[in-house]
Amino acid sequence: MVKIARWNHDGGTYAGFVDGSSCFALPHGQTVNELLDAGLATTLEIAAETLRAAAAVPLPEVQLLVPLVPATIRDFVAFEKHVEGVRKSIDGVAGVVTEWYEAPTFYFTNPHTVTGTGEVIGVPAGCSELDFETEVAAVVGHVPGSNGSNLTAADAHRHIFGYTVLNDWSARDLQRREMKVSLGPCKGKDFASTLGPWIVTADEFEHLHDEEGFLPISMSVEVNGQPLGQDLLSNMGWPFAELVAYASQDSVVRPGDVLGSGTCGSGCLAELWGRNGTKTPPPLKTGDVVRMDVEGIGSIANTVGERREAVTRVAARSRPRNRTAGAAARAQG
Repeated sequence: MVKIARWNHDGGTYAGFVDGSSCFALPHGQTVNELLDAGLATTLEIAAETLRAAAAVPLPEVQLLVPLVPATIRDFVAFEKHVEGVRKSIDGVAGVVTEWYEAPTFYFTNPHTVTGTGEVIGVPAGCSELDFETEVAAVVGHVPGSNGSNLTAADAHRHIFGYTVLNDWSARDLQRREMKVSLGPCKGKDFASTLGPWIVTADEFEHLHDEEGFLPISMSVEVNGQPLGQDLLSNMGWPFAELVAYASQDSVVRPGDVLGSGTCGSGCLAELWGRNGTKTPPPLKTGDVVRMDVEGIGSIANTVGERREAVTRVAARSRPRNRTAGAAARAQG
């Protein structure tokens, strides 16, 4: 199994491969993103040479980092069960809208606030309903001869370089207000995402795909050691190849792009709140530890930090809606 990672060790930052309980660094200066640019076939050759030649560093001695520097992060909403529960919690309405079934839907989130496993996640200002979202993400790599645009599902499948675990942290109270404007989420989401612990290359999963391209691997989440949700990745409404293909339509996917599956069924608190009719289990609080496990990939765990105390909302001004500069001047006079 080829696992691609970034880590800190003895004051330095390294990129390379994890094999068993050891880390093997690429030559100094080489990055994971350069591997994505090289493509999967070349990376597998580099991995074999690196594991043969590089010195082994014990995995327990390193601090794992975000496994890549994302170019973009598209996050889909591909699990029907999740949509049912979270719509009830966020919008107060039961059921799934017809439009969900017609095509995949995603939003872009912030690639600059991505964190790694083990990092502390601060609660954003104004948030009292912090939540997690249990996801798997596909990482895009280079395919020779492809420009990454208007891909078929078969071509898109070749662009999937590997998979990692994604926690799409969510401030539900901020999100609820934002989405009433029919846009967003913005500040309800852009403060943090977690990727890790590494990227497992796509070739490791080829034998697991069913005839429609779905991956029946288990996903689970726990808070403070208490299990809260479990699902199969194959319960997505679309396989990952179709999500990547859809993202590329009249657009482009490039090496380093990250595409999230969306939250699995029972993979977040808001879904459970919608189903239970109360905020049970309660929102996350400072000191809580959230751990996610995905079969064949690994686990990520993060501790919730302190809430930043600040007022960030800025109310709109009431304006006179003048149509010319002269009218505006007369109104002010």
